[in-house]
Amino acid sequence: MNGDDVRAALGELRRTLGPHTDDGRAWAAPAGPLEWSCRETAAHIAHDLLGYAGQLAARPADGYLPFDLTVRAEAGPAEVLTVVTACGHLLATALDTAPPDLRAWHYGPCDPPGFAAMGVAELLLHTHDLALGLGLLWRPPAGLCAAVLERLFPDAPAGEPAAVLLWCTGRGELNGRPRRTSWAWRAAVPEG
Repeated sequence: MNGDDVRAALGELRRTLGPHTDDGRAWAAPAGPLEWSCRETAAHIAHDLLGYAGQLAARPADGYLPFDLTVRAEAGPAEVLTVVTACGHLLATALDTAPPDLRAWHYGPCDPPGFAAMGVAELLLHTHDLALGLGLLWRPPAGLCAAVLERLFPDAPAGEPAAVLLWCTGRGELNGRPRRTSWAWRAAVPEG
């Protein structure tokens, strides 16, 4: 996975949510199954995308950089999505310029495709959460879901990629399998 995949997932978020930013009250509702509001969830996406870009730029070997993104409280939904867009493009640009042998910390050494997969996962999963919270029908695209599953969930069961990704991350049932209550993706690459 790479910067183009992040841009594609970011485009999905913008197309899906961009037309629905006029009602700030709607963005105060929970984002689907999350405890966060829609607005808080969008700010979280931006935070994670910026964090991944920072990791790629600084290349720390043993932890996250000690910074956080704060989206001002007075920022409305459209402004928050603009922050998400900026952070998504920062991650995509960092991925475009990262050498293939780069490693930076994410619970172990992580390569650029791992950071791309995590960025795409954040965008797709939380766009899904936001769509639910805002009462919109949206399904993550199969191709991006399949790529995320291959990179972050190598032991995922077979099935339609969007349904499997949602199941892997505790957002639905799958072929009689109960909803997961805990999960983790594997972004770090084996050393050696």
